[in-house]
Amino acid sequence: MRAERMKYAVVFAALFTALSFPVFTLNWPSEEAVLYRNFGSNVNGMPALGIVFSGGTDVLASESGEVIFSRNKKDTASRLPSPLGAWTAVDHGDGLISIYSRYDDKDGGFNVSHVEKQQPIASAGTSGWSSLEGFYFIIYDRRERRWINPEMIITPLRETRPPQILSVDLLNNQGILMQSRSLNQGRYTVIVNSYIPAAVPSPQPVPQNSAPQRIVCSVNGAEVGSLNFEAVSARDGTLMVYRNGLVPARQIYAIYPAYEVAEVFLSRGQVNLEVIVQDITGNSRSVIIRLFIN
Repeated sequence: MRAERMKYAVVFAALFTALSFPVFTLNWPSEEAVLYRNFGSNVNGMPALGIVFSGGTDVLASESGEVIFSRNKKDTASRLPSPLGAWTAVDHGDGLISIYSRYDDKDGGFNVSHVEKQQPIASAGTSGWSSLEGFYFIIYDRRERRWINPEMIITPLRETRPPQILSVDLLNNQGILMQSRSLNQGRYTVIVNSYIPAAVPSPQPVPQNSAPQRIVCSVNGAEVGSLNFEAVSARDGTLMVYRNGLVPARQIYAIYPAYEVAEVFLSRGQVNLEVIVQDITGNSRSVIIRLFIN
């Protein structure tokens, strides 16, 4: 078991290096707010592109930088409501931008051109397409045109409980959910419903669709699918996530609130289907399902 975990750790490290994240020393934008929904969560069939925090008071700049945009919640210049509500974008150089949104701007907006690290930007509150008291935090890599999981470049938030695996399902090539563990030979899609439990009590019930860091699917010991939640890219107007290469997010997030982890061909005989779910701090949970293929 230890050797198996080491193997996955080596693969994870290699993937982290391959994705070439910018190196910064960003801080979290709050000392009090609680994580409500994390990066990559399945939100109505699409990935969350940032982290939603609930509660807290001040929204803090995660790093010093130039304020490149700021909009207050009463701004109607575009004549269209903004899903981000009141929001501010800060450029940290090398293409890295942090975005703070859906907060309350009681003072009428943020009117400075430069911020220092941990400088208050706004107050946690409610604006935009959100009824949750808190704010929404996003990190965007403008050079690579991708949204980055903040926990990849900021010290991960404390997680003590392992991920939960609610279900592992198989769909046949007609999209029918298989109820039996005795199946015909053929191609199947592996659907995993998994989430990360709340690390600390939240003022609001945390939804059971918070994404893990990585889901790996193996058949008889051979890896057949690896879904990673490090970044979401944009290609020709389409959001892409990493599953053995870039795959349209609509495909991976098609079965709400679960994730499409792999497409496998199951040959005749007994098959051991294993799913391993891991969070950013290394906590993991696995399940093995024994199938009989006719």
